Amino acid sequence: MSEIVVIGAGPAGCAAAIALARANRRVTMLERTAEAQESVCGEFLGGDAVALLRGLGVDLPALGAVRLRGAQAATGRHEATAALPFEAYGLSRRLLDAALQQCAQAAGVRLQRGVAVPGARRLGEGWEVAGLRTRHVVLATGKHNLRGHARQPGLGAIGLKLHLEGLDLPPVVSLLHFAGGYAGLQPGNGGLANLCAAMTGVPPGSAAAMLDRIRQGSALAERLLRDARPLWARPLAVAGVPYGFRQQGGVAGLYRIGDQLSVIPSFTGDGMAMALASGLAAARAIAAGQDTADFHADWRRRAAGQMRLAGAGAWLMRAMPRTFVAGMATPLAAMAMRGTRVA
Repeated sequence: MSEIVVIGAGPAGCAAAIALARANRRVTMLERTAEAQESVCGEFLGGDAVALLRGLGVDLPALGAVRLRGAQAATGRHEATAALPFEAYGLSRRLLDAALQQCAQAAGVRLQRGVAVPGARRLGEGWEVAGLRTRHVVLATGKHNLRGHARQPGLGAIGLKLHLEGLDLPPVVSLLHFAGGYAGLQPGNGGLANLCAAMTGVPPGSAAAMLDRIRQGSALAERLLRDARPLWARPLAVAGVPYGFRQQGGVAGLYRIGDQLSVIPSFTGDGMAMALASGLAAARAIAAGQDTADFHADWRRRAAGQMRLAGAGAWLMRAMPRTFVAGMATPLAAMAMRGTRVA
């Protein structure tokens, strides 16, 4: 019997598993993929994520992460820039997840790959998951729901992601408004660039269509993406992303973390930090014997300010993009960047 089963070996699941294993808990982590893969993610690692990753044993520069120095935003002919008020990097999810999984195994976590978890059911005072008996379940499946334990329903956006080559980008993250949504573009490891978008309506059916739609939103996007060559014919996509979601209540013994616990609007670049921080918080809650519902309630309170500020910024970017861009050239930009950090 494993004392704790973590479902999902992304940043949230790995953070929880590493912390629990370091506390001498018996942890099994189940991952549906045979190896680390890309996922729909902006790949931005802000100051809080950087500090948390260091504590978990991840050396970002050694992995080839690109240091990011600033941010810029654009809509139409309007654009503005600001310095980042903290250390930040860009790194592909495939490399980051692989490094975290290695750290988890080094800490003593039993990682089982290629395990598709159909569901989890109560069994006495514990759980049965994929044939395993366990006292606690940590649900770290990201944007994918576990059958029988779906997140609370709500309206969601469409998330898209492309890796690009052929670009010579400055060390900044670019926020690009376009009709129906906004995109984030930044340089990444290996000379590639990462382009992510959140949008409503009918998604583009090809990489070329996604690029065309974003280019039409601003002169800056047209310049930055002029020579872009997508590595994939179609963007990675996920539907129903419930920005602003925060879990309420819960089933005893089932601890939600990462996007199963809360989903911050993606333009803030703090999704990775929230995943890591929530995993560490769940590990502390389990170690302290804290009830699941109380853990979820504590996280709702902890993330409330950041989520409200991020939601207001995302609304402003969609509804009043010129005002948003103008704000980038003021001290408010640095205040907002700091205010949306969860750790």
